[in-house]
Amino acid sequence: MRRRVAASGPTEQMDKGAGKNHQNRLCFLVTLSAFFWILLLYFHFIVLGTNNVSESNQLETSIKNSESSFVHLTNDDHLAEPRKEATQPSTFRESTDSQFKPVNPEPTNPEPVVHESPQSQSKPINPEPIVHQSPASQPNPVIPEPISQESAGHEVKSFPFMKALETIENKSDPCGGRYIYVHDLPSRFNEDMLKDCKSLSLWTNMCKYTANAGLGPPLANTEGVFSNTGWYTTNQFAVDVIFNNRMKQYKCLTNDSSIAAAIFVPFYAGFDIARYLWGYNISMRDAASLDLVNWLTKRPEWGIMGGKDHFLVAGRITWDFRRGSDEESDWGSKLLFLPATKNLSMLVVESSPWGANDFAIPYPTYFHPSKDAEVFDWQNRMRKLERKWLFSFAGAPRPGDPLSIRGQLMEQCRNSEVGKLLECDFGESKCHSPSSIMQMFQTSIFCLQPQGDSYTRRSAFDSILAGCIPVFFHPGSAYTQYTWHLPKNYSSYSVFIPEDDIRKRNVSIEERLKQISPEQIMEMRETVINLIPRVIYADPRSKLATFKDSFDVAVQSIIDRVTRLRRLTIEGLPEYDNFVEQNGWKYALLDEGQRSVGPHEWDPFFSKPKNGDDRGRKKFMEE
Repeated sequence: MRRRVAASGPTEQMDKGAGKNHQNRLCFLVTLSAFFWILLLYFHFIVLGTNNVSESNQLETSIKNSESSFVHLTNDDHLAEPRKEATQPSTFRESTDSQFKPVNPEPTNPEPVVHESPQSQSKPINPEPIVHQSPASQPNPVIPEPISQESAGHEVKSFPFMKALETIENKSDPCGGRYIYVHDLPSRFNEDMLKDCKSLSLWTNMCKYTANAGLGPPLANTEGVFSNTGWYTTNQFAVDVIFNNRMKQYKCLTNDSSIAAAIFVPFYAGFDIARYLWGYNISMRDAASLDLVNWLTKRPEWGIMGGKDHFLVAGRITWDFRRGSDEESDWGSKLLFLPATKNLSMLVVESSPWGANDFAIPYPTYFHPSKDAEVFDWQNRMRKLERKWLFSFAGAPRPGDPLSIRGQLMEQCRNSEVGKLLECDFGESKCHSPSSIMQMFQTSIFCLQPQGDSYTRRSAFDSILAGCIPVFFHPGSAYTQYTWHLPKNYSSYSVFIPEDDIRKRNVSIEERLKQISPEQIMEMRETVINLIPRVIYADPRSKLATFKDSFDVAVQSIIDRVTRLRRLTIEGLPEYDNFVEQNGWKYALLDEGQRSVGPHEWDPFFSKPKNGDDRGRKKFMEE
């Protein structure tokens, strides 16, 4: 009973409002309850609230960045100082990967163009000091690192060529994304060679061929084969000076290299090597090339992309610039094998199937119109001609070349009632008469175009100019060469007969060509005639209004190439994944966005460079 009374004692005391122990316990319970509610409120409003705010801020920042990533330039933006905003056009959004490095680690370290955001102006952009050196003190300069920016915790990277890319978005600027900057080379690299024009060829006085801006003497239309205007005795190796003079008329030249879509190097590489191909040691053959590289790599423009935005033109085949050793007996110079020049693009009349930076442009023909009307008139004339010969061939045999099929082609021409042969030799010959060649092509439906002393020959473009459908026997004669100027669908404008079919006498050219229907011939001829503007060089002293000539096509292709390289640099991607030099010919045939070379029917033709077959490296004599 006492225990029950004792248990009820505290209750009785509480009811009476007395007792010291009761008051202490009550205070403790109140304090514990308050502490619990404080913790609950703190967790709800502070911890959870902070995360929500952070997520909201990140979302807001992302939206703002997305909205500001597309920048419209004003008419004068391409002349202004580098932009201060840390934004770029949406087409060229910059990578935020802090590990990204430029594609090429080579040549120069010019002073970079620094873009700052307003939030970052109070602190240095780069944590390490930048030491600027004079070009002369940097024989092996490197490409500048991308410039990092920090804005509200978001890291953005910029490149020195961003200003040039921005001009593409300026739709009010007709030259936006098309500006060309031309290096002001010392005259020893170009004009001085023309002053000593007699030394440009061992067999030909090139002085007359460098006249008229590189077109040569005018052709008289005594036999009615040509038009009355626009025709010249143009040498097939004169592209150096023709292209340079056309560039002087280019409407989007700029003195501001920072907005240039590409940079032109007016070095007469073809004329230079032609002086020393025969009878000179390798020091003489390489002297101008080494001098040029030394000059270029000291220029700040070179350091922007290590030369990947530079291009030059050489009116000879690529093999004249690909000496693979320092043996005196080896052919040509090593211009294309110098470390620096492996970055720039070189336009030649024949490229290497296994190269990565040389690109083929057409040989010059005899026709150089100065007005669009001259092109229209010539095309219409070629459509109306009567063509009495099924096929024809103009050329000389190659008895010392066991791989040549010229002997068999000439034999088939002689033995066919519908074949025409214009046999050439090194003496007086109708092959040296432009009117004789053009007249035969104008009266032929098909023109046979086997390999010359190398894969290609000028005759292919003379035949296209005459509206004659070319017949090729090796893909390296056109299909893998002139990918900028000729359709990828080669069967739309030409006929392909593999060389082995001729060597083994499995194919009669006459029978093969007779299988093509008249309707198909008409379609192919129309395609050929429509190609004429793209394979001729307009008169350098004038401009065509609507047609794009060979020069226009080549320059735009270079601009597209440089723009693509810049985009890939921003994205941190190589130009091609796992580039295989042996498969180099395939890359030019890829469609836009395609990155895998894959199998191809022409693999046997380009399996590997043949050590025993010096086809590409032979002396390239004038035909």
